Amino acid sequence: MTAAMGLPRLLVVGANQRSSSVSLRERLFLEPEEISGFLATIRNAGISNGCLLSTCDRVEMVMTHDDPDAACDIVIDAFADRVGVSTAALSEECVRLEGIAAVQHIFEVSASLDSLVVGEPQVLGQVKDAHRLARDKDMVDTALNALFEASYRAAKRVRTETAIGERPVSIAAAAEKLALNIHGPLSEIGALIIGAGEMGELIAEHLRNRGLARLTATARIEVQATTLANRLGGHHAPIDEMETCLRDADIVIAAVGAGRHVVSTETMEKVLLARRRKPVFLIDTGVPADIPPQINELDSAFVYDLGDLENVATEGRAGRDEEAILAVRIIHEEVESFFKVRAGREASAAVSALRHHFEEIREEILAENPVDSDAATRLLVNKLLHTPSEILRKVAENNSAELPEFEASIIRLFGLADEPDDDEEGEKA
Repeated sequence: MTAAMGLPRLLVVGANQRSSSVSLRERLFLEPEEISGFLATIRNAGISNGCLLSTCDRVEMVMTHDDPDAACDIVIDAFADRVGVSTAALSEECVRLEGIAAVQHIFEVSASLDSLVVGEPQVLGQVKDAHRLARDKDMVDTALNALFEASYRAAKRVRTETAIGERPVSIAAAAEKLALNIHGPLSEIGALIIGAGEMGELIAEHLRNRGLARLTATARIEVQATTLANRLGGHHAPIDEMETCLRDADIVIAAVGAGRHVVSTETMEKVLLARRRKPVFLIDTGVPADIPPQINELDSAFVYDLGDLENVATEGRAGRDEEAILAVRIIHEEVESFFKVRAGREASAAVSALRHHFEEIREEILAENPVDSDAATRLLVNKLLHTPSEILRKVAENNSAELPEFEASIIRLFGLADEPDDDEEGEKA
């Protein structure tokens, strides 16, 4: 009965932008068509319920399991096999979260508070896609589904009650404004996006929707470039052709954040000479920076990072900080609400199990005493009290200090009260 009463534990294990390097996340990254196979591997290893989030910021398994250590080890082993490193080495760059920490993490991810660029609108869609895929594979139990549905409610509150979600949109709009100032109509220019970071994709998508004529995507992992190009209606190019692509690009969007520069000053100098000093607008969305600041000193090169774009789009920082504080407060409220509901479900499960147990005993007694109701009810009471009495006796024998706590719980659970003694009865009379 104990197993039936408890809800499975909520867990998160994997690599994200806070715990691991970009190179590891790139190697762990799975395209949507690869996730089904990975989920099958995890299921065969002993995890029946789990969902994989695979984005540029994170590759994390969200799951429910009764044995957290075993479940996390299964996922780490599967990740290690995928990238060809030792389990010990991979574990050093992975996070393991359980219970409240896991729930808060998923709420913050869904609300885009755990992204490199807070408020990215694509993140919630990515979470929903991952949830849907796992559900289609019959790997989402009631507890996991409740977690995701609650995270969507939290994300909706953050979007509707704060201005956090306006920030990425305003950054993309600022990029458009600067592009128009530098180049004129978007319908006459082309862009190159290097890497597949969410903020870079958001800006590229915004420019494309506003009439950008041409878009090329390139990345160290070719499948990321092809997928991004398909999503944005552009074409992809191998990373070793990047210099050629730079010559044709009026706008360059760097979206890697690998901690090393993806375009050198020397390369950009050659590109500008080949372009006959036709201006290039470089947007650096990488954290750390993808573009060396020295490029901004070159004639006809205009480098803007996210901070620069935000300065164009907004006034001051105090308002954004206040919005972030409010968003975090909302997440804490929603996490608390989630666990209250969960506790209620667990208590209901315990009561249901207790009711079923009592009913089984009642039917057994009635079968033994179909006629004598007095004997049956006495026997029923004795049967119901037998196991609790034995447990209390053993507690008293082995650890008498716990006995008052057990007795207090029984009194509270069954609404009992101490019987008044004879003197009290006499005084009342």
